Amino acid sequence: MILQFISRESSLILAVTPANMDLANSDALKLAKEVDPQGLRTIGVITKLDLMDEGTDARDVLENKLLPLRRGYIGVVNRSQKDIEGKKDIRAALAAERKFFLSHPAYRHMADRMGTPHLQKTLNQQLTNHIRESLPTLRSKLQSQLLSLEKEVEEYKNFRPDDPTRKTKALLQMVQQFGVDFEKRIEGSGDQVDTLELSGGARINRIFHERFPFELVKMEFDEKDLRREISYAIKNIHGVRTGLFTPDLAFEAIVKKQVVKLKEPCLKCVDLVIQELISTVRQCTSKLSSYPRLREETERIVTTYIREREGRTKDQILLLIDIEQSYINTNHEDFIGFANAQQRSTQLNKKRAIPNQVIRRGWLTINNISLMKGGSKEYWFVLTAENLSWYKDDEEKEKKYMLSVDNLKLRDVEKGFMSSKHIFALFNTEQRNVYKDYRQLELACETQEEVDSWKASFLRAGVYPERVGDKEKASETEENGSDSFMHSMDPQLERQVETIRNLVDSYMAIVNKTVRDLMPKTIMHLMINNTKEFIFSELLANLYSCGDQNTLMEESAEQAQRRDEMLRMYHALKEALSIIGDINTTTVSTPMPPPVDDSWLQIAHVQPHATAPSPRRAPSPARVAGPCSWASACWIRPGGGAPRALQAGGFP
Repeated sequence: MILQFISRESSLILAVTPANMDLANSDALKLAKEVDPQGLRTIGVITKLDLMDEGTDARDVLENKLLPLRRGYIGVVNRSQKDIEGKKDIRAALAAERKFFLSHPAYRHMADRMGTPHLQKTLNQQLTNHIRESLPTLRSKLQSQLLSLEKEVEEYKNFRPDDPTRKTKALLQMVQQFGVDFEKRIEGSGDQVDTLELSGGARINRIFHERFPFELVKMEFDEKDLRREISYAIKNIHGVRTGLFTPDLAFEAIVKKQVVKLKEPCLKCVDLVIQELISTVRQCTSKLSSYPRLREETERIVTTYIREREGRTKDQILLLIDIEQSYINTNHEDFIGFANAQQRSTQLNKKRAIPNQVIRRGWLTINNISLMKGGSKEYWFVLTAENLSWYKDDEEKEKKYMLSVDNLKLRDVEKGFMSSKHIFALFNTEQRNVYKDYRQLELACETQEEVDSWKASFLRAGVYPERVGDKEKASETEENGSDSFMHSMDPQLERQVETIRNLVDSYMAIVNKTVRDLMPKTIMHLMINNTKEFIFSELLANLYSCGDQNTLMEESAEQAQRRDEMLRMYHALKEALSIIGDINTTTVSTPMPPPVDDSWLQIAHVQPHATAPSPRRAPSPARVAGPCSWASACWIRPGGGAPRALQAGGFP
């Protein structure tokens, strides 16, 4: 039982031994030695000094000369059974103890270091030392908690529930902060940068420069269909006549038909930006959670305005497409013209990218490898303008495979029932195996954003997505006999088709370039910038027009409780740090006594109730046979008063 308590490093051990007992065989000291071999926590206490035989004393022991301990010994004289039965009070007992030490010739020179009051003072000082040693760690912990609360408490520091203007001030501050947060998330900022995920502005940038170009390429026209349409247009324009020259009306008809197809990806781009704007608004209103009604109204007003701007933006984008369709500018400086159309066809097939240029690096999982060959595994992929290589890891030392990107295309693959990854596949347009025995190579990413980013990178390498309906069209037979017509096309018509084909390709490249440039500008001007201006200039007025301001600024019960608890914790931490500072300035630590030679005391596992055998030789001073001693510890009240003897205890 005793060992359970004195084994704690935070406990102080009082090894109590009667003066009329053999100190060398003290069970209390032996138990203390077992758990405290360095003597750092052990204080010797000698009792029953008034019961020693006449002519003997414990002076050498109390002076720590005989059988020394590192912390030494303190002598005490307690009340006898007679005193207790005579109802002698504590004050009288302490006075009698003091008189004993002052009147005894062996102890009077050290009376100020003996007695129960000195034991109390010593224990109080050890408690003070323990507290001061614990203060640096405690102060550091409290300061860390205080700093973590600073930001959250900032808005509550000057909170006064009885202030009649409080709600008005809070509304103004909330709306202003909402506007600042929205602008920072869209425009970006140097302070408080989110390092865990992309902000709204960064996501919109990816839509403009990765997702939108990818959607445009997905609208890539089918070569066979295009040539068939061109041949029909030429035939229909000539009518019953046999044409000698390539008709430019056929070129215009085909171009206008292709320009109309741009409306779908442009409108989809607007929808994607709207989703990000609304998501950004919801993220910014999370700071308004203290006022649920205000948050709800703010989201509703701003979202409604964004939806209004959506219609204006889409109308403007459709107008841009109609403008492109209304006039085919064949005098554009980038247009190849009829004279260069034939030569252009050979140049378009050449690679524009630098062969060794690395377009992207990153981790991908090969998803469709069978379980017999190890199952799905993650590799480090490197995409260049000519090849796709993958390695064991990102050190790029052990290459697993290298795949040419020629004749490759992309297609989406549906996720499995239990799969959390997003998958896309590479396949060969000439129906060849892509990787070993596999017709397609399925690659998986953790998020859809990563898939879109990889698709945009493959686009730069010339690997285009599979168009919707490619498989069906490849297996269809034309009912109108167009295939047989194409095979039987006369050489002159074939040259005219090739010429217009090259002209269409050249002009559509110009249109795509224009649309890719104007789309971000149009969306920024008509939607994003207008929304920012609305938030700063009109949102507050719209909130005031919603109705009762008190209802709008009604605080949630959960938030009020959270605020009160946070402020209570904040002030408690500040008060604790102030108290710690006072303790440091009003208390003094005492150094640990130097080590002593306590080899006389041997560790022995002794039962607490065993009695020590009496020595046969004549008793020496302070070594007279008597009852067994106990190992104990005292808890001393910091405020003073008599100590309370316990079997075991310790510092908290």
